[in-house]
Amino acid sequence: MAQELIRMEHISKSFPGVKALSDVSFQLNAGEVHALVGENGAGKSTLMKVLTGVYAKDEGRIFLHGKEVDIRGVRDSQRLGIVMIHQELNLMNHLTVAQNIFIGREERRALFFLNDAALNRRARELFERLRVDIDPTVPVGSLTVAKQQMVEIAKALSYNSEVLIMDEPTAALTDNEIEDLFRVIRMLRAEGKGIIHISHRLEELKQISDRITVMRDGGYVATVDTAQAQTNQIISMMVGREIFITRSERAAPQNAPVALEVKNLNAGRMVRDVSFKVHKGEILGIAGLVGAGRTETARAIFGADPLESGEIFVHGQRLNIRTPKDAVRAGIAYLSEDRKRYGLMLGLSVQTNTSIAAMKRFLRAGFFLSDAREEQNMRKMIDELSIKTPSTHQLTRFLSGGNQQKVVLAKWLTRNCDVLIFDEPTRGIDVGAKNEIYKLLDRLAAEGKAIIMISSELPEIIRVSNRVVVMCEGRITGEVKGDEIDQTTIMRYATMREAQAIGGE
Repeated sequence: MAQELIRMEHISKSFPGVKALSDVSFQLNAGEVHALVGENGAGKSTLMKVLTGVYAKDEGRIFLHGKEVDIRGVRDSQRLGIVMIHQELNLMNHLTVAQNIFIGREERRALFFLNDAALNRRARELFERLRVDIDPTVPVGSLTVAKQQMVEIAKALSYNSEVLIMDEPTAALTDNEIEDLFRVIRMLRAEGKGIIHISHRLEELKQISDRITVMRDGGYVATVDTAQAQTNQIISMMVGREIFITRSERAAPQNAPVALEVKNLNAGRMVRDVSFKVHKGEILGIAGLVGAGRTETARAIFGADPLESGEIFVHGQRLNIRTPKDAVRAGIAYLSEDRKRYGLMLGLSVQTNTSIAAMKRFLRAGFFLSDAREEQNMRKMIDELSIKTPSTHQLTRFLSGGNQQKVVLAKWLTRNCDVLIFDEPTRGIDVGAKNEIYKLLDRLAAEGKAIIMISSELPEIIRVSNRVVVMCEGRITGEVKGDEIDQTTIMRYATMREAQAIGGE
């Protein structure tokens, strides 16, 4: 009979306005790889952050070897032998491999100097155990992503960990690197370690996991033995319920001219041979799971990331877009998913943020900025988007996240671009405000704008899109139109590892 390592019972966790986990239970055995799957926002990472002390649970109990434990922080979980390897690796590029592994636990010589020789020796012992060839003395930033991941695994083992949690460990790896990672995982399983494997790549679960637990909307759905599970069954459990979504009744205009076309776009590892078209008056949804390359595609089109190859056409004219400035001049706008970093200047007023992309419109005599014109435009945007701000001169950093998002929208509406790329436009916005954004997108499309809508929320994609292209691992793997758009079909394409690029019409 399998020996139980971890048992989580009736775990609940809420954030302001959001029930992230509701009565979730989970169990992990020694010598087991237990996969944890679900759509974006299902609660997988939140549950694991409760287990590792990043978040404090609101309700529930956690047991280790049958004994209840109180995990109040990351140090507690590390002391208990529970370590999480995050998708965004937690390493410091300027330090050596050995220094990263033992940071905060360094051996020292006299006068508080680090004993680098001892650190390097201990790191080599860990790598010999893993049977990987990594020099402990090199800066960790000089390593490939795959080798950095091995450093993280070695770091976890340095805590004498019994439980390793891996969040999307294969997202940025090649096939050969994945095989090497799986070899290490199997070795650790044979040693009796318990491994929790969070992944969106359903096809790889058959290769590495023993059981699969499915979560949906912050709740537990089911646990199944991997050997008996079918991919369609897992997808069905992930999608689960019948979705009642009021689809937009606005149809894309027939025979509308193409506003934007991209051909054979390549940019880094996450944009590979991407081709599609967007017509005037059409909303094209781009769907996919974490690491699919959706945002990278948008950034490449907008000139935020350099292109390796490919062509971009706006209204049939081939463009040479090297910077965002080139894209804006061509009539392309990009609303970034990271509004605070790329979409706003938080130290400036909402009025200035709204007008800055179209500043020439607000000049008098070509030189003097007209505050009255800016304010008139800002008040129009406040009415159209229901932006809640005490004044047009309020600093943007003092607005709520949802209202900050609306200011970004206001900026691009003021610019009046023909092609609008919305990357997660409703992130951080409440349900009522989301519906306002959906209506706005419908209105813009009705006015003839060509819109690309990137979203991790499939109900949102289904609600607004006339057509959806689906990406997986940097390529377009499928396209669905009109009434054919549903969650199950999109999820099937989103987990299709063997990518076949499809040029959308």
